Amino acid sequence: MSLTIGLIINPVAGLGGSVALKGSDDVAQLALERGASAKANERARSALKILQPYFDSLTVITAPNFMGQNLCQDLGFNHQVVTNCDGENSPVELLDSSAQDTINAARAIKAHGVDVLVFVGGDGTARNIYSAVGDDFPVLGIPAGVKIHSSVYAVTPVAAGKILELLISNQLVTLMDADVMDIDESLFRQGQVKARRYGEMQVPAELRYMQAVKMGGKESDELVLADIAADVINQMEDQLFVIGSGSTTQFLMTDLGLENTLLGVDLVHEQALVAADVTEAQLLEHIARHDEVKLVITLIGGQGHIFGRGNQQLSPAVIRAVGRDNIIIIATKTKLEALNNRPLIADTGDSELDNELAGYIKITTGYNDYVMYQIQNPERIA
Repeated sequence: MSLTIGLIINPVAGLGGSVALKGSDDVAQLALERGASAKANERARSALKILQPYFDSLTVITAPNFMGQNLCQDLGFNHQVVTNCDGENSPVELLDSSAQDTINAARAIKAHGVDVLVFVGGDGTARNIYSAVGDDFPVLGIPAGVKIHSSVYAVTPVAAGKILELLISNQLVTLMDADVMDIDESLFRQGQVKARRYGEMQVPAELRYMQAVKMGGKESDELVLADIAADVINQMEDQLFVIGSGSTTQFLMTDLGLENTLLGVDLVHEQALVAADVTEAQLLEHIARHDEVKLVITLIGGQGHIFGRGNQQLSPAVIRAVGRDNIIIIATKTKLEALNNRPLIADTGDSELDNELAGYIKITTGYNDYVMYQIQNPERIA
């Protein structure tokens, strides 16, 4: 089967994650000044390299330069480059790309006639694509943003590639409507989550590869959360504790009587707050000063991600510096049951590390109460 896909990459997607900016909207320059590096094209590469064996059966219609053209050239795909709707090419420089460039490119690619429009980014990018193509055109998101609440994205870049492989190998793939969600980033940076549904787009109905809409709200069973917090606090001796984001870890900080960054990463030593809302670079500096470090994280409700969603400060370098044996995952059994037996996902962007993290891991579900749960290498989701 011959497949024609549209490809649009938001080259600044995810820039703000590793430097504690909670997103990339309007802060890409600041993120680069803080030392962030652009990874959206590499996320796209992880997905699209799966299609290289189908070179003769694949045509890509893409946007210029960093927005798709460069990657297609690197991968050797047959491709055509569209111009924006105003007849001009997209900006050459990384930071010159804008939401309007994404919208213009999506309209031009849709008009060209493709089987599916593949886009790389986060919730803001999904909103831009939705405004350009509407709710009756097949799309597929490759996750690269900091915040991904929308269910138009595959669970990982590799999963997106596997969906496209199903299409190109002529397997039956039906479509379903999926929500386009986004949150107010200015409030997000202040620790408030205000999500809004903007509409629906059509995506492949491959539930093993597509993510659910993130479950919102705080844990309701405070007794269980108190037991979980007590178990972790009982372990706090001379180690540095890195406390990840989320309402479950927030409960732990509240029990310690400490201020916390709901949507960031904080550092605790001897039950005192050392630093708040730290960046990847700051994390590595603090970790280097301690002989032993514990990392406390939870999973995203309804999705199962433990790395790669909203906590890019916990980079592969940070995770390796901590070590798998020093990762403490906390969650209620209700939260785990909501996954319906789906595995946890570590989507760090480093395939070797994802493989090292894979396997069964102990999860703290109460005081001296633990369960074993599987982390799956995202490249092996099948």
